[in-house]
Amino acid sequence: MSARAPLFVVFAAIAAMLAVGATSPAEAQQAAGQGVTAALLQPLDASEGGGGGTAGSAGAAASSAAAMVPEQGITVKLGGKETLSIKGFLSATFYAQDANFDGGFGNGQNAEWPTANYPSNKWFNGGDVRNSRLTFAFDGPETADGWKMGALLETDFFGGFNGAGGFSQQQAIMRIRLAYTDLSKGGTTLRIGQFWSPFFGEVPESLSHIAFPLGYGSAGMVGWRFPGVFLYQKLTPKTAKTQMQLDLAAMEGSWNGPAAGELNNQTFGNVGFRGQFDAKLNFFGKDGAGNAWKLYVAGHYDQKSLNGVGNAFPAQHGDTSLNGTGAEVGGSYKIGPFLIHGNIYTTKADGQNFAALTQFGDIKDTGGWLQLGYDFTKRWSGYVFYGEVNANRNDVLEWVGATGRQKNEQEVAMVEWSLGQYQLGLEWLHDDLTLVNSTKLKGNQIALSTRFFL
Repeated sequence: MSARAPLFVVFAAIAAMLAVGATSPAEAQQAAGQGVTAALLQPLDASEGGGGGTAGSAGAAASSAAAMVPEQGITVKLGGKETLSIKGFLSATFYAQDANFDGGFGNGQNAEWPTANYPSNKWFNGGDVRNSRLTFAFDGPETADGWKMGALLETDFFGGFNGAGGFSQQQAIMRIRLAYTDLSKGGTTLRIGQFWSPFFGEVPESLSHIAFPLGYGSAGMVGWRFPGVFLYQKLTPKTAKTQMQLDLAAMEGSWNGPAAGELNNQTFGNVGFRGQFDAKLNFFGKDGAGNAWKLYVAGHYDQKSLNGVGNAFPAQHGDTSLNGTGAEVGGSYKIGPFLIHGNIYTTKADGQNFAALTQFGDIKDTGGWLQLGYDFTKRWSGYVFYGEVNANRNDVLEWVGATGRQKNEQEVAMVEWSLGQYQLGLEWLHDDLTLVNSTKLKGNQIALSTRFFL
């Protein structure tokens, strides 16, 4: 406890200095186009919901992650009616941990579960700015017969570090997140490029875990972004009380191995024309009191050939192919100052979507998460999160081994202060991981994070 006390003293002092009310965190997130009250519930015709200017209009609610693009930004007129919007946010986190999360995705802003590699002196600290993001959205011309064009490129800084020496950690490499073109007319949008699979749904609110959301691949949240062809179709008129939209996607095959196949499109999932197929049906609207709600149902199917390209590899565990399947239900409801949102899912052989605790094999699993939020004042809000994943023990033992991950639970609490485009949050994350061999690993992270929307 002695190592924690100084941190809480610092955080408490910062909170005391900022305790004056004005704009609520929920209102700030609405203005930013992301977060608990707005972006996860944006109407399908919101101009920025799809992340790509008006080109994203018909597909605006295609993914709550897409709505992370803020409304602020710099808009440059390119000629005629075409514009280029430069948007994004700057993110910084100072954190302390009593366990190493690096065996999963990493420490800091992408920590998801602890590993057996505990530091000998327990608590350690660090800083992380890799969540910072830039988005370039091109709002293209409209033809005489009503076709609208657009495109988007989104980046952050989780592309690794520049080298491995003493100064590498402060030189994060930029990576592409999203890159696509849009063609839309009326209630239909055709999107081609790299975007979130429809299986990627609701996103928990966090200032420290943005690119790697709470519970992502570890405690109830699944889905990933792939190159593919995406179709978004509105099913109801704008005047309908309950809006409906259908999202369809045919994406490149993806799986684990063999060897370096992940880097050259020769994994077991890339064999032949075995792509991935997702579908999602969205419902959303407002109740009689004007409270916004959203509900979606999503499904996934894919097929992997375990013989590899050209039958170059022997079958694994007696199987020559695997069918990946998944089903998910999620949504959100904002009632005055209260927010409740989350999802539940079940999958089989769907590791490429971060299912089964991000493990590859013929593994069945179920998971889900729930987050509650409340605006205490116009500037202060609080959130509590719980997520859990249970993978079939025998499946994990067969495909991963005795050190495979069987069950994980994650609890998170956050207090957030907001001043329009600027947000500051104090977050505590606790994680309990159980391995197949019954080893139990525990880890804590305390994080002070800030985010400023450009």
